[in-house]
Amino acid sequence: MSTKTDPNLPDSGNAPSANFADFQLDPKILKAVEEQGYTQATPIQAKAIPVVLEGRDVMGAAQTGTGKTAAFTLPIIQKLLPQANTSTSPARHPIRALILTPTRELSDQVAENASLYAKFTDLRTAVVFGGVDIKPQTALLRSGVEILIATPGRLLDHITSKTADLSQVQLLVLDEADRMLDMGFLPDLQRIINLIPTQRQTLLFSATFSPEIKKLAQTYLRNPVTIEVARQNAAADTVNQVVHLVPSEHKRAAIVALLQNRVKAGLSSQCIIFTNSRMGCARLASALERDGIKAAAIHGDKSQTERMATLEAFKTGAIDALVATDVAARGLDIPDMPCVINHELPFNAEDFIHRIGRTGRAGSKGDAIALVDDSEKRLLDDIEKLMKRKLTITRLPTTERESKTSGSKPLAADPFFYMPYEPGQPASTPKQEVTNPSIKPSANQKKPVLGALLGGTKK
Repeated sequence: MSTKTDPNLPDSGNAPSANFADFQLDPKILKAVEEQGYTQATPIQAKAIPVVLEGRDVMGAAQTGTGKTAAFTLPIIQKLLPQANTSTSPARHPIRALILTPTRELSDQVAENASLYAKFTDLRTAVVFGGVDIKPQTALLRSGVEILIATPGRLLDHITSKTADLSQVQLLVLDEADRMLDMGFLPDLQRIINLIPTQRQTLLFSATFSPEIKKLAQTYLRNPVTIEVARQNAAADTVNQVVHLVPSEHKRAAIVALLQNRVKAGLSSQCIIFTNSRMGCARLASALERDGIKAAAIHGDKSQTERMATLEAFKTGAIDALVATDVAARGLDIPDMPCVINHELPFNAEDFIHRIGRTGRAGSKGDAIALVDDSEKRLLDDIEKLMKRKLTITRLPTTERESKTSGSKPLAADPFFYMPYEPGQPASTPKQEVTNPSIKPSANQKKPVLGALLGGTKK
């Protein structure tokens, strides 16, 4: 069997290597893991799984896309297996593990992983989040479920309706805890946690250990083991980052030209484009459509049904440019995402790391492009301070439209877009000039394959 790591998990050389078989997981779990083609654990899994199996509370930090989901779902399934049963009575299937996430997309992703890894067991999994009809979720909960993945708001709806009982929860996971605090979920978290037995195991995973996160951990975790597998506030080394200084009014034309040049260079035209506002997101997607780019918007004003349909269209290639607010910065699990473009820099520097973390996943290479105008230079300074590094600033040549009126050199001469990240090159190294823009990538260059974002299911 070939060695393969979880698709959410890029390798890191600063943590021990281990195979899943080394953790003494039940054969049913190993069978599910092997069925997905995975044998080697990633650093966060290698460190976290044994500690969770010991029953210790965990405060885990790893850069986005490093595999935190499998790091807690696998040991949770292992710990609950002794209580698995085939009874048809809902009372025999109480909620024993609760996984709280900040967004619908992340809930979906975690639920899909939990369902896949528990498929050969008698444990039941379910996911509940807002924006969709609550009745099917209510039916799932009433039939009994051991592992529940939920967003705080919708879970409180079920608690109020008495369709969710947390009195038998043994394991609590706060996934992307920093994001939950940013989104104002602290009061909801406190209400939920107060309904869970104090004699429980609590796992907190976060991309950063801010003072607020440390305070949350001190309140709800007991003598936790701190696990970190990568330098905090850092993007993956597989992400090639470039900054272009572009006036605000020229950004849309720049995006069109960049995507056209990537196609000319034989690269994938698919990308995620991040904006800061819902209205700006919708307007940019519509404008790109008028410019001939297959684009669609995904933001908080969209219903869950609309968002899932848009993601499916993006996954199948019907959409090239997914224009998104930060609602999509975390939770989107799209392996081999070739490119991320920041149309606007986020106001929170940490969100920049989560945005560019959508590319360069699972050991694949990715390009992260930031279009920065004069008003955003302060935000760029904040990002560089957080990352403790200077980002490469590359001149953005004029667009084809500008070259026709001024006779200046067109954007097609930009070397970055004809030399994507190559193995063996440091991600931050500027690319050398390429004089022939018709150069195609080598035959052995891997064509990006998009993964699926599926909904949670119940066994």
